[in-house]
Amino acid sequence: MTDGPQFRIADASDAELLLDFMQAYYALDGFAYDREKARAPLIPFLQNPNFGRAWLVLDGETPVGYAVLCFGYSLEWLGRDAFVDELFLREDYRGRGWGRTTMVFLEDAARKLGVKTLHLGVVEGNHRPCVYTKRLDSANIKALSCRSGLQRMSPSPRDRATRV
Repeated sequence: MTDGPQFRIADASDAELLLDFMQAYYALDGFAYDREKARAPLIPFLQNPNFGRAWLVLDGETPVGYAVLCFGYSLEWLGRDAFVDELFLREDYRGRGWGRTTMVFLEDAARKLGVKTLHLGVVEGNHRPCVYTKRLDSANIKALSCRSGLQRMSPSPRDRATRV
């Protein structure tokens, strides 16, 4: 085991590995998983960088997880935005700072890709990511929101403007 994660952009040749990780991730969060239904959007995503980016999280050369940024564009959020759509680490890599390091990597990657706002959606009851996002240095990203269901945990730039 290395001291921290390394990252490699995933491509279509990584699809089966990503599908395996997705199955484990969905089971962890209690979601149903259908491999063929998951494959249908995954392949085009990996083939078209306009949709976003996926990275394998590596321990040396060994894949131990994955992370996905999906791009959008928003007038409310003042330009290109992205969602941390999925972030999964094998159980033996959780609680050791690898998730935090991966989020820092994703924030930096998003900034380099021209993202103005980075969103993170979490399942009900998973508070660790929301606590962590409050500690990120988002100087070049307008806002970092953490949403659970429909509850907004940070106001949009438009919301803040109406309070002035």
